[in-house]
Amino acid sequence: MTKVENSFQKITTVEQAIGYVDHAATLMIGGFGGVGSPPSLIDGLIESGKSNFTLICNDSGFPHIGAGKLVSQGKIQKLIASHIGSNPVAGTLMTEEKLKVEFSPQGTLAERIRAGGVGLGGILVDVGIENDIIQFGKEKVEVDGKAFLVEKPLTADVAFVYAKKADPFGNLLYDKSARNTNPLMAMAGRITIAEVDEIVPLGDIDPENVMTSGVFVDYIVPSKGVNWKWVWE
Repeated sequence: MTKVENSFQKITTVEQAIGYVDHAATLMIGGFGGVGSPPSLIDGLIESGKSNFTLICNDSGFPHIGAGKLVSQGKIQKLIASHIGSNPVAGTLMTEEKLKVEFSPQGTLAERIRAGGVGLGGILVDVGIENDIIQFGKEKVEVDGKAFLVEKPLTADVAFVYAKKADPFGNLLYDKSARNTNPLMAMAGRITIAEVDEIVPLGDIDPENVMTSGVFVDYIVPSKGVNWKWVWE
């Protein structure tokens, strides 16, 4: 799918946006413990009945908050995250072998997502270089006499991000710490869908304040209760 050329075609509904997510797709969902996660898109995905996803996110959220809702309802078959400790349901599913979990240190996870978004072939890290479990199955390389593990980049079929403000082209402004993994994931999705609290006219966001350029955003979904009808007037 190509990037949307007409900026006004980017604004859509939750139902239409969920239509771009296939069963068993690989998803990225922004957020940290639920902060910065797109609530309307997550609820819409649950209501769609689709499942068996591979989910890439910072953490498994909480049982009823953020991406944790998808985990708790059995919609995820594999999770790639930095930790799952805040969601006991995720731990239970993992020990019962109903959920595959790939752990990646938070900094490494963020860099793998960034690498996927900018087209790098991977990143080199020395974290766990002496740990047989961590280095299992990973390629080792030597640079200037120092050993590194090759961590592969991460991309997704669809990336869900959450922003405070957007213009019709998809330029995004995030709210404080809700910025977290959202800008990185916006670059790494084949299709990027942004749920936003406010849609403003083109030019209303100071270019110096744009945190994600609209070239990375395919669709914009107004969060529940947002008035955006002015766009069509």
